[in-house]
Amino acid sequence: MYRSDTIDITPTRPEHVLLVAEVVSPGSETTDRIVKVDQYAKAGIGFYRRIEQAATGVPLVYTYVLDPATKAYRDGEVFTGVVKVAAPFAVETDLGRV
Repeated sequence: MYRSDTIDITPTRPEHVLLVAEVVSPGSETTDRIVKVDQYAKAGIGFYRRIEQAATGVPLVYTYVLDPATKAYRDGEVFTGVVKVAAPFAVETDLGRV
């Protein structure tokens, strides 16, 4: 998700990105959980979401917020069922309906 004030700027740069949501697929677990999240944090992207399919078949959504001082993400909430977050904007999503 891009910052609205940078949507028309090309090429897109990491500082234009407000939020990244990564859907983990079989075979990309290590890359998505370790490599990409570290790269996004170092690039200064403020919010990161990782979506995984649990063994039960229920999606899990992990949320992270960037600590600008350390350029690392702090763990946020983990959601199943309904995702309800306030930042970077308020949204509520029923994962069972997606």
